Amino acid sequence: MTQTIQITAIAHVASGRSAAIDDDWGEVHAKIVLTDDFTPDALAGLQDFSHIEVIFHFDKVLPEKIETGARHPRNNKNWPLVGIFAQRGKNRPNRIGSTICRLVSVSGKTIEVSGLDAIDRTPILDIKPVMQEFLPREKTSQPNWATELMKGYWQK
Repeated sequence: MTQTIQITAIAHVASGRSAAIDDDWGEVHAKIVLTDDFTPDALAGLQDFSHIEVIFHFDKVLPEKIETGARHPRNNKNWPLVGIFAQRGKNRPNRIGSTICRLVSVSGKTIEVSGLDAIDRTPILDIKPVMQEFLPREKTSQPNWATELMKGYWQK
């Protein structure tokens, strides 16, 4: 059964990066500015955390570009054919992205971050503080193709 859910953006990204280029996101500095529905007290205490998780909407992905099955990550035939839920591509069914990024500062209704892989004007759906207890409690693993794909994602 399909269920429709309505979500409203709580903020938007302000960044000098306006194109969804696959790599070099680590040094990107951006601001997340809350909408007029919020006052600065919505961010009270957030500055005490080193990192935040930002959930956002890939609003620039056209509906006809959405993937629901398997594909080669970045259309690279050297990497295996894997399902959309086994990768973090932007062409996801609900076009939702999630990134843990470094919190630089909080001022008024603005959060400054580094390492957010969302482009300018991207709608923000939620912001969560990163707490050690919510990170994996055991060693993580991933296939070699994922390690190769991510090699330049955060750095040049």
